[in-house]
Amino acid sequence: MRHKVGQRKLHRTTSHRLAMLHNMVTSLLEHEAIRTTLPKAKEARALAERIITLGKRGGLSNVRLAERTVRNRVILKKVFGEYKERYANRPGGYTRIVRLGFRRGDGAEMALLELVDRPAKSTPVDAPETEAQGEASENKAE
Repeated sequence: MRHKVGQRKLHRTTSHRLAMLHNMVTSLLEHEAIRTTLPKAKEARALAERIITLGKRGGLSNVRLAERTVRNRVILKKVFGEYKERYANRPGGYTRIVRLGFRRGDGAEMALLELVDRPAKSTPVDAPETEAQGEASENKAE
């Protein structure tokens, strides 16, 4: 049995992992969908669900707790305003993970982490690791 087993370490130091996950959650809350690897999506999902729950509860102490993860004031206002109203009647499960197949370069399993009940116009944004690959391919084309 795997009692008291914590989260995935993702081959990173604690500070790097926390910074990466905080950035991913901030991007998810800003764009409502991000594309990343499956293990990272599963870790970011738990953090994002917690932030949205804090937003639903409201109050100054919950704003301060959410601010530990989401450092952007504009996104915090979105969480404690728009998302609070959108998910008021939902008891949990604010995010969805959709598997996208395998990345061509290294074979990593990719996933789309998105908020449920999001408007259809939102398009997924690449996570930081895939942005670097996109920039490299743009530089080759030039």
